[in-house]
Amino acid sequence: MQQTQHNKQVEQAGTMLIFVVVMTGIFMMVLAGFLSLIQYQLKLTNARIAEIQATHIAEAGANYYKWLLAHDPDDFQDGTGTSGPYVHDYNDPTSGLVGTYSLEIDPPETGSTVVTIRSTGWVNDYPDITKTIEVRHGEPSLAKYSFLTNSDIWLGEDESISGQMHSNGGVRMDGSNDSLVTSALETYTCTSAHGCSNETKDGVWGSGPNSDLWSYPVPVVDFNTITLDLAEIKTAAQTGGHYYAGQNYGYHIIFNSDGTYSIYTVTSLMPSINRLDDDDLSGFELQAEEINTETLVGTYDVPASSPIFIEDELWIDGTLNGKITVAAARFPESAATYASIYINDNLQYIARDDTNALGLVAQKNILVPKHAPDDLTIDAILLAQKGRVMRLLYSPYNVQNSIQVYGGIITNKIWTWTWVNGSQITVDGYDNTSSIFHTNLLYEPPPYFPTSGEYDFISWEQLP
Repeated sequence: MQQTQHNKQVEQAGTMLIFVVVMTGIFMMVLAGFLSLIQYQLKLTNARIAEIQATHIAEAGANYYKWLLAHDPDDFQDGTGTSGPYVHDYNDPTSGLVGTYSLEIDPPETGSTVVTIRSTGWVNDYPDITKTIEVRHGEPSLAKYSFLTNSDIWLGEDESISGQMHSNGGVRMDGSNDSLVTSALETYTCTSAHGCSNETKDGVWGSGPNSDLWSYPVPVVDFNTITLDLAEIKTAAQTGGHYYAGQNYGYHIIFNSDGTYSIYTVTSLMPSINRLDDDDLSGFELQAEEINTETLVGTYDVPASSPIFIEDELWIDGTLNGKITVAAARFPESAATYASIYINDNLQYIARDDTNALGLVAQKNILVPKHAPDDLTIDAILLAQKGRVMRLLYSPYNVQNSIQVYGGIITNKIWTWTWVNGSQITVDGYDNTSSIFHTNLLYEPPPYFPTSGEYDFISWEQLP
């Protein structure tokens, strides 16, 4: 009986031991699983942290290259002169070297100012976890202005402007506008040229309907920083085969809708007519400005990446199919021989889209002569570097109907298309004027047309 009891106790102890062993095994399995889960979660957390850090490192790479472009806008090879990618260490201010970024740079295509930066970043402890961002920056061209002037300006009641307008002088705004109208002045003296008697006026004032879009004073736009290196354009045109040396009277360019241009030498001009002196507008002068005879030089394709450079006076019109900058200037530079451009007939794009753009750059003036059509269309960005964009005053007067500019006007000196009397009635020039902003040219101006020199942020994207 005692033996039986002992056996039962042994069996019970054995059963308990087995139970303990089994439970311990289960516990260890659960513990191991729990520890594995913790370890897995820790790896996920570290990986997630590495992903976030990789994105920050990639952004640091993009910011570095933005800084580089600010100091050297034409460096698309990271200062190496060789093709990328360009790999850099990333140092944290507190913990030293923690990661790496690799840069790929796409320079602007012909006719564009947009540079694309692809930056891939990773933490050195997790080199397989990478993040790539793509950032686009562009230099805004001066085509961002529908109108830019270095002098006082007056827009009359029958004049309208679409797009941003800025003057470093004062603005009398009696016309209509659909965008910002700004002046660098808080107040200025409005003279008789703009219908005043030497009165002090706000930087922007007038009877225009959209005064909520007027702003003054704003920073000056420095014309010294936007002038083109005309000698550089001359060299580029010579290299590209579209340079024309000076001759007796100048040249006449006609753009053809098939993507070509025909160029003529002007061999004689019509008799001189009486017009306002284009230098200081202080009196009249006799000046010939209309072509009488000309001789064809040839017909050529509009170049894709070369400017056209005329070292003489230029008359221009026609239908443009392409993107081009045309400049007229004489060297060595002298105020007595500065070259001007005459728009003597309609100058239009084959289509008003992003495939067509014309930049006209005159060393002195861009003028609409008296013999231009009564209804004139100009599709171009007009830049008068040292002079003015203008329709001069003539004697006898000649009142014409309308002029429309699709693009922009950049004029150093006083501009006008219209001359009025004391009753604000047009006595000479165009009775109705309008300017339309060509939005496509902000970051895609014609080749060699000036830009601001500072890159704007356009877009940020994280790539898969």
